[in-house]
Amino acid sequence: QVQLVESGGGLVQAGGSLRLSCAASGSTFSSYTMGWFRQAPGKEREFVAGVSWSGGNADYLDSVKGRFTISRGDAKNTVYLQMNSLKPEDTAVYYCAALLVGGDYRNPRDYNYWGQGIQVTVSS
Repeated sequence: QVQLVESGGGLVQAGGSLRLSCAASGSTFSSYTMGWFRQAPGKEREFVAGVSWSGGNADYLDSVKGRFTISRGDAKNTVYLQMNSLKPEDTAVYYCAALLVGGDYRNPRDYNYWGQGIQVTVSS
């Protein structure tokens, strides 16, 4: 059974940092592209960051570039999202997701597996 489990969310003041982790199990995730998405109340789920199966290529939502960093663990079944200089507009439920090679990594509908989501709240 494939599982993605997020951790590391919480409440932080504006300007602070959080590190989200996603632990994947039940499959060989070394060949998957991994992504982080977020969804704020009343808004659609949006792409935040994605990293290739090797960890060598990453892409970001424009509004988080320079503040967020996505990375993969050595075993490739863990993915992290380091979030610095957080802003109130970063408040959302954050989701980890896994995509088989060939899909559009920015499109949530192309992802094969999802975590349950974790709340990130940034206070002003």
